[in-house]
Amino acid sequence: MTSSVAILIPVHNKLHLTKECLQGLQNLINEVNFKDSVNYSIVLIDDGSEDGTEQWVKNNFHDIHLLKGDGNLWWSGGVNAGAKYAFEEKNFNYVLLWNNDITPDKGYFSNLSRIILEGDEETIAGSKICDLEDHNKIWSMGGVFNPVNGENYMIGIDKEVDNHNFQYFEPDWLTGMGTLIPRNVPEKIGYLNENDFPQYFGDTDYTYRAKLAGFKLKVFPQLVIFNNTANTGIVHGGNFFQLIRTLYSTRSKYNFKKEWKFYRMYAESRKAYKQLFIKYFRYIGGYFKWSFLNLFGLKKSVR
Repeated sequence: MTSSVAILIPVHNKLHLTKECLQGLQNLINEVNFKDSVNYSIVLIDDGSEDGTEQWVKNNFHDIHLLKGDGNLWWSGGVNAGAKYAFEEKNFNYVLLWNNDITPDKGYFSNLSRIILEGDEETIAGSKICDLEDHNKIWSMGGVFNPVNGENYMIGIDKEVDNHNFQYFEPDWLTGMGTLIPRNVPEKIGYLNENDFPQYFGDTDYTYRAKLAGFKLKVFPQLVIFNNTANTGIVHGGNFFQLIRTLYSTRSKYNFKKEWKFYRMYAESRKAYKQLFIKYFRYIGGYFKWSFLNLFGLKKSVR
């Protein structure tokens, strides 16, 4: 029996990234091993793009499942639209969360097929995400969340890649890039919380909720993808008004309201909130620190 996987790609404009993503994916999928056992299809959710995305996809990729949004889906809503289509209308066995700004390693889909054939439907599989600009630097291998002391961080960030480590390990949550979700996960816990976490924390909340529901989360180091970290959300760029905007914008990973909601949902003690306030104290304090030092010609180094 063949397992079917829908690769979900929510997009909003940035057609140049979508072109590179789809062309690269199609080539790798065509070369994948285990074609008789695992079938991959692409579901692209175009959330109101105004740069010709829809027409370009229709003209160049006739076999892609193209869904349309009105510009208000955001990331979580786009994933939900794609997942409901894949599971409820097309009866896929899995969905693979993807973005148009990530690039898979050459053997990614053959390795993923092997994991699917050897695995079980109680496991959500995650990928080792490396920096697109420096393939030897890890960006994420899932994350840790401690509901008692409030620690919440990505595993492996900025560490050197270990190409000899092929043992999976179990994090507390996974990012929305290269994450494989079996159909019985939404059957048990529903879909992403697009109302509270329309953009950032949608993936963290969903996979952590799945873990609490009894599903296994496993990061497989042989599943390597490269993330364009420069294309992640808005930043303050040294501007005070932009700093304020990052604290409330849906497009910012420093949106305080969304992170506060996450802690309200899952923190098990008051001291857990200490870590949250330390994070924002460092973030805001760092802005003022470097704004002051810049007056003396000292610049913060950017890797």
